[in-house]
Formats: sequence, C-alpha cells, structure tokens
Amino acid sequence: MNLLVIACLLRRGTQLERWSDGITLVALAYGLAPLLGTPVRPLGTLLCVALLMLGGLHKYWAMRVALDAELFAGLASSTDLVADTQALDRSLHGLKLKPQASDTRDWPTRSQAALALLRRQASCLGLQVLLALATLLTLPFTG
Repeated sequence: MNLLVIACLLRRGTQLERWSDGITLVALAYGLAPLLGTPVRPLGTLLCVALLMLGGLHKYWAMRVALDAELFAGLASSTDLVADTQALDRSLHGLKLKPQASDTRDWPTRSQAALALLRRQASCLGLQVLLALATLLTLPFTG
C-alpha cells in the first residue's frame, strides 16, 4: 500500500507541471514580442530568460517524477516485490538509466528519494512563481 500512496503523491507532479508550463509559455511569448514589433526592456528579457531556464529545469524534474510515479504504481500491484525490484534495477541499468544493476536500498529509502524529486520539482515551480511575480511587480518601475 505504501508504494501506491507514493505513486499517488508523485502523480501530483503533473499538476505542478501544468502551472510551470503556463508560466514558461508566458515568458516565451514575452521573449518573442519583438518579432511583432513590440519593444521589450533588457531587464524584462533577462527575467524571461531566467523563467525559461527554470521552466526547462522544472520539465526535467517533472519527467523524472512522472517516470517514478508509473514505476511505483506498477510495483504496487506486484506479487513478488523482491524479484520485480531486481528486474526493475536490471532493466534501468540496461537502459543506462542507473549506474549499477543492483541496488541495496529498501523501498522506504527509494520512496524518500522519489519524494525528494517531487520536492525539487515543486521548488522549481516556487522559484518560477516568485520570479514571475517579481517581474510583474518591478517591470512597471524599471522603464
């Protein structure tokens, strides 16, 4: 049951991803505004570049969280968790997604590591929101 709970928590990462995608698209639209003849300020451009970089970093963490969510959900219904864990580790190693074919971590430790990825994803979104708010609040005064 713990694996299923972790999978459910990790699936919340898709909601965070939607918010980040929206902020990233707004920053991209602002960055492309000069193509339409709209003048932009250098500070605004710099802040939008930072938002885009945070959006890219967020997307990386979101993909990792989504993969873990699916793997945890699949293993939650396992009838032989030990054998399936070993098969998972070998498979991830064979795909070059893991450095070693065996992993001695237990599932509570793996769960904490997966939740740490979700926290990183949430942190990226938090930074993006703070930077977007700072941009909205400072741009009218920096002309």
